[in-house]
Amino acid sequence: MYWRRNKKESISVCNKSNFMITRVLFVELIAVLMCWHACEADAAQQPRLPPGIRAEKDIPYVQGGDESQRLDLYLPEQTGEKPLPLIVYVHGGGWKGGSKQGCPAIGYVGRGYAAASVEYRFSQKAVFPAQIQDCQAAIRWLRANSKKYNMDPDRIGVWGGSAGGHLASLLGTSGGKKAFPLVGGNEDQSDRVQAVCDVYGPANFNTVIQQAEDDKNVKNVFKFNTPSDPYSCLIGANLGEDKQKGDAVSPVHYVSSDNPPFLVLHGTKDALVPFAQSVEFVAALEAKGVKVLFQKFPGSGHGGPAFGKPAVNDLIQKFFDKHLKGMDIKIDLVLEADLTVHVEPAK
Repeated sequence: MYWRRNKKESISVCNKSNFMITRVLFVELIAVLMCWHACEADAAQQPRLPPGIRAEKDIPYVQGGDESQRLDLYLPEQTGEKPLPLIVYVHGGGWKGGSKQGCPAIGYVGRGYAAASVEYRFSQKAVFPAQIQDCQAAIRWLRANSKKYNMDPDRIGVWGGSAGGHLASLLGTSGGKKAFPLVGGNEDQSDRVQAVCDVYGPANFNTVIQQAEDDKNVKNVFKFNTPSDPYSCLIGANLGEDKQKGDAVSPVHYVSSDNPPFLVLHGTKDALVPFAQSVEFVAALEAKGVKVLFQKFPGSGHGGPAFGKPAVNDLIQKFFDKHLKGMDIKIDLVLEADLTVHVEPAK
């Protein structure tokens, strides 16, 4: 297995460009694109907005801050008197790539929501906690400007995949705990959110190596604690050598009974984020009495066509409708038999 720690390679070279970094980013981004192929696009290929939706792009949520501390906002052209619930999307990309241009939440604007897509500093520029500090700053900015854009500050949900799923989960579990020094203004605003959709996001950096070694489905994508490892590059230290840093970056570390409802989606044969990460996370949420739904995708990896099935899209919408709109609806998980992907077992 290529997942074992390699102490001979220094984490200090994380910022250097090399083939392996390109390779793992390519694999992760392709997976996300497969998952949200109907919504994701780069800047040059960004589709025209559906009729009735307007966008405000590149809004700085930290005045005088970094060029990456910006968000895009999507709103209905015709607004009613009632403030809209807001869905905030956090993109993936190994904390070192990706773009806010791809925002599946745009499709919800025509269904009675406002949507935002957040950019944040990558690990090449600033190690953790910069990424969660930026996301929290964006939430505070959106809440502070909610009246201007006719958004409801008490009904904010977050949604993200992979690295974005990790940051969305961290927003959910650490919100209101003042676990990280504030970045940006709007200190009087809360960074809490009211619902979280986590799509195969890492949950515990202190257990991920062992879980990867124990998972026969995990493939040899990269070595932990090397320049190609997005996990250790995020925290600026080798995994397993600094438990305090591992705890600080892990959503599971902040789980408490006052966390918002969660919807967690994960493929059982994920080669980048072990499926056991979500199993552990869901168990921790349930142990504290947090409302959580766990949708498993048998045979799927880090994304894939099963994640884009209409029944899955319907599940996500019902989750937000229930917890952001307050709709009295029953949410049923998709039958695993309808999502099963049959692949050859890893050798």
